Amino acid sequence: MSRHDLLPALLPRLMQAAYFEDAATAALEAVLACADEAVAKSRFATSARLLRAMVHLRPSDGYQRLFGVEHRTGTQVEGTGYLTSANVWRWVAEHRCAVSVDVQLGALHARLPDGSVERSGPQEAAGVPGYETRQRMLGREATHVHVIPLRTPGGGVGGMIALEAHAKAAIGREFVWGDCEEQLELVASAAAPYLGALPPRPVRGAQTDALLPVVGRATAGLIEVLRVFAQQEETVLVSGPTGAGKSRLARWCHEQSQRKGKPFETLDLLSVPEELQMAELFGWKRGAFTGAMKDSVGAIARASQGTLFIDEIDKLSLKAQAGMLRVLEERRYRPLGDEGTERRADVRFVVGTNADLRAQVRAGKFREDLYYRINVLPVRLPALAERLDELPLWAEYMLGRRHEESGGGGAVRIAREAIDLLTSVPWPGNLRQLDNIIRRAYAISLSDRGGAGSDLVLARRHVERALAYDASPETGALVELLWRAASAFVQEAERRGPSAGPLSLDMADAFRGLVLAAAVQRRGRDDAFVLLGQQQLLKNRNHHRALKRELERVRELLRLVGGDVDPALAAVLDAAEESGEGR
Repeated sequence: MSRHDLLPALLPRLMQAAYFEDAATAALEAVLACADEAVAKSRFATSARLLRAMVHLRPSDGYQRLFGVEHRTGTQVEGTGYLTSANVWRWVAEHRCAVSVDVQLGALHARLPDGSVERSGPQEAAGVPGYETRQRMLGREATHVHVIPLRTPGGGVGGMIALEAHAKAAIGREFVWGDCEEQLELVASAAAPYLGALPPRPVRGAQTDALLPVVGRATAGLIEVLRVFAQQEETVLVSGPTGAGKSRLARWCHEQSQRKGKPFETLDLLSVPEELQMAELFGWKRGAFTGAMKDSVGAIARASQGTLFIDEIDKLSLKAQAGMLRVLEERRYRPLGDEGTERRADVRFVVGTNADLRAQVRAGKFREDLYYRINVLPVRLPALAERLDELPLWAEYMLGRRHEESGGGGAVRIAREAIDLLTSVPWPGNLRQLDNIIRRAYAISLSDRGGAGSDLVLARRHVERALAYDASPETGALVELLWRAASAFVQEAERRGPSAGPLSLDMADAFRGLVLAAAVQRRGRDDAFVLLGQQQLLKNRNHHRALKRELERVRELLRLVGGDVDPALAAVLDAAEESGEGR
């Protein structure tokens, strides 16, 4: 098919496409038609056949879409085996040009932008798929693969189109990709803007479960991609802002995998001092270091045959990164202080981060080889502000869960006005912050009605009061607000009178606990200590005790002052205490 015939047939379909899937189907049918014509004119016409084509849409922060069609039948590619090699993707993203792979030989062939030709074999560097990946490709009859980059306006690469063919007679010989290279590039260039901009087709009745009770338009495509990823044994990298739900997604991924029913272990590196990271990962023998009074198994051993979710992977020290790289590459490790035989790491890894790992690599804080080793199956979980269609459903779910936990009877719901308010405010703390607001508003509503009872409606006024505790003071107003708090303290001392005894100045120390409780409520326990400059407590692992001590001062002040305690404040303290005890 000449380029003069190609675009008139393709462009109207792309321009009329309402959804990503429509544009992807048009683009894939076009590249298959071009390649099919090249095969028919080649010496392999009687022995070769095209199998399928796939669009891999993956901007810098992770996969967004994975869509393919089978040749001839046009049926959508489904299942877990259609992921193109991470090595191939890395090569395409770096060189920004098409690449051909002879799967049986593990050989790569490409014409670089400067006109030179690149060839490499299985023993050579980047670009060549690994042995396991090639076996999966051969298992679906793909002997030859051609990958075309989807270029972005800024000159980067936001995805790729992969073509697979079965041509045993062409093993070790140049296949037909070069004969239709110009047409394939033209299709990719024309389709790229549409593929990157169009939304996914709305999912009707998106499949949800206890771990993933809400799936909105913005996350539906991501979840379907992750459903495919879950069946793989390769590492999944989940990026996204703090509080967006990465740990929930990691557990869901485990439950969708072949390791379902086996252990699921979480290691939050933010709560582990650098000098203990290796020990927490690999375990240790008695006497391995000061304080190692008895043998202890590490997170890898605890997650044996299951999944290990390593959160905040960017906090891993360079020394621990070297150990982690070896585990991922060789699947072997040895506990600290153990001189015996190495142990096998029979575990599937899911890692999470809210950092830009590529920027960390450029800054020398994260190993490049480890980055590429964990960036095999990357997904990005959007912030709550990017998926506001989910917010009402999450709020209802959180309210129902809170009502159930409190033993309340009857139905519970959120008023439409309250939902409108929730969707109109920013959510820097994402789902974690929303959960805290719902808990607080629920406590306020119970206070208004004098305790639990029958049907309960969370009104706008309840949400307004709950949000008020999260309101940030205006610039320059902090000292004024502190002065008001000091004046209130003095007024309470005056009110008590001689019979009740003085309100000791020592009780002002409770303010520290209130600040810490507020920080825990907004950021989570460990982030709160970092935010308030108490990293040393984290490093020495004394933060549990410090949190308990500070909150006890608050409760002591409340007991001393007496009177009705605002339920929202009580909810904040309870949430902070639960966070301190449960992590």
